[in-house]
Amino acid sequence: MFPHVGSGNHGCEAIVRSTNILFKDYNCILFSNHPEEDRKYIMDSTLQICKDNKEVERFSSRYFTAMFQKYVLHKKDAFDRATFSPILDSCKKNKILLSIGGDLYCYEPPEYIYRVNRYVRELGCKTVLWGCSVEPSYIDARMEEDLKRYDLICARESITYEALKQINPNTILTVDPAFVLPAVKTEIPSNSYIGVNVSPLITKRETSAGITLENYKNLIKYILENTTEDIALIPHVVWKSNDDRKVLGILKDYFSDNERVILVADHNCMEQKYIISHCRMFVGARTHATIAAYSSCVPTLVVGYSVKAKGIAEDLFGESEHYVLPIDEIKESDDLIKAFSWLQQNEGNIRKHLVNIIPEYIKKIKKAVDAVESLGI
Repeated sequence: MFPHVGSGNHGCEAIVRSTNILFKDYNCILFSNHPEEDRKYIMDSTLQICKDNKEVERFSSRYFTAMFQKYVLHKKDAFDRATFSPILDSCKKNKILLSIGGDLYCYEPPEYIYRVNRYVRELGCKTVLWGCSVEPSYIDARMEEDLKRYDLICARESITYEALKQINPNTILTVDPAFVLPAVKTEIPSNSYIGVNVSPLITKRETSAGITLENYKNLIKYILENTTEDIALIPHVVWKSNDDRKVLGILKDYFSDNERVILVADHNCMEQKYIISHCRMFVGARTHATIAAYSSCVPTLVVGYSVKAKGIAEDLFGESEHYVLPIDEIKESDDLIKAFSWLQQNEGNIRKHLVNIIPEYIKKIKKAVDAVESLGI
């Protein structure tokens, strides 16, 4: 499995754990950019965790080999290959590389993924783009060339599927593997609460400075004044450079005199799912926090900014309106209250719908597992 940027993003952790469960009969190896994070959060797993790259030390044997290949054999990417040698060496022995980046094709062009995909295919290793979302408008000639190389693409929602099947006929529609993630019992913040998640990413995409936090503050005030529920502020990414707790901490400080507003501590993704599964309703920005809610049949409002939020909602409900509030549509201070009010009014029907649809929806993952296995593990 590659690429993986570390389990401090519990969505990435959820993909890894779920994939390892789905392929439990095989020897799964995780190539990670931050293996120390993975060993902290995935210590209970038998998953083999390795560093995805290896520094080419000056004047080492690997350095001189790369120098010879570059300047004598004219292999321009010799040092790249040497850097990614942990993955390449493994792919000489293993049959399939799962690209588990999820949404890495939705941002900057993932050049390092392009390169690794090409290198491992030269070694006879088959490649699978696993549980992905791809923003159709971002697909340029370079990305299309890479997408065509995959032996199999497993799209996690229909918008991506419709775009990618035109590029690579070996594309199937499935679900995000994290829908099958088990929840592990842990302490819950109170007996009755509404979950709230916000990320620094959406505040960077807001239409006017401060409008996102203003909406979240107003939403919390509304819940406190109009319900008896507590509010659990639930982080799902805890990286130093991208930490939900920084934004949630601002909200906690704003309501510091109200004991009904609780900042939940960091947990691994399975414990976080347990906490989310006990929410009466959930308002979240992180995709895998909302997947934890959906898969637990919790009525959910997504504050979204990408194709994955809209696509998953459309597959679950037939539409994204009312279920996803795009960040660029938050313009007034009460937009989040209005969206939550609709969720509140339709809470019972939404929960009933999720209870009915989730079991069948999750079964789509078996089609993806079977397709990977058919490649010849």
